[in-house]
Amino acid sequence: MKGLTLQLPRSKKRIWQGGAAVLSILLILLLTMYAFLFLRHDPNLTNLDQRLQGMSLQHPLGTDQLGRDVLTRLLLGAQQTIGFSLLALSVSLLIGIPFGLISGYKRGIVDRIFMRVADGFLALPDTIVAIVLSGLLGAGINNLVLAIVMVKWVSYARLVRSTVLSESQKDYILIAKTNGLSSGKIMLKHLFPHIVGHVLVLASLDLGKIILLISAFSYIGLGAQPPTPEWGAMLNDSRPYFQSKPELMLFPGLSIVFAVLLTNMLGDYLRDYFDVKKEVR
Repeated sequence: MKGLTLQLPRSKKRIWQGGAAVLSILLILLLTMYAFLFLRHDPNLTNLDQRLQGMSLQHPLGTDQLGRDVLTRLLLGAQQTIGFSLLALSVSLLIGIPFGLISGYKRGIVDRIFMRVADGFLALPDTIVAIVLSGLLGAGINNLVLAIVMVKWVSYARLVRSTVLSESQKDYILIAKTNGLSSGKIMLKHLFPHIVGHVLVLASLDLGKIILLISAFSYIGLGAQPPTPEWGAMLNDSRPYFQSKPELMLFPGLSIVFAVLLTNMLGDYLRDYFDVKKEVR
């Protein structure tokens, strides 16, 4: 009874953290999707007469170096940063999960080819490979998303493959094969439910990394191009005015930190909920 009493507060704390993270992420997604309902200014309309203004009723977060409304660009920047991060993550999942399922279940030459391809991608850190691919493909947010997908799908395929390999040896899979179930039904009905928890945990933790990647690459000019509002690009544009107008860098910087923090909180909660080992990351 004493041990149970000590564990309850931690469990309640985890539930509270997970619920707060989910609600916050949903709120951000709603603001991102319906930002146009709250916008009163053109995000790309320059007005040098109103440049570097402070907070006011007309411009709640002030204006930037070109007289553009900061709040408007911040909300639309969320569409770029978070929207393209979700797109990159979704495409990586759509590629990685089927590859991992087929490779782990079929094995043979399919598995050997996949492992050689995966080893090639994993030979260097993700960031290095993404920089090289972005440089080869050219600057632009679409090319950056493609580069991130080419790097990230391998992680999900390897995770799914390892889970399928361990589950395929269990009795219920052997019984399903004996009963004549097709490979497709076995993978979808029996193996797929076992990988959902692992994939969700890795995806929630990976989303923060992808947000950082897109922001960082936009900051150095390989992502979103001017005048597109994006959090990393806004940081770079505001860099010369850090001493005179530090809030121009503060607002997009805090947005990035807050988004990444929420995804990490969600990942920790899902890891506890699905009882996934910390090694699976």
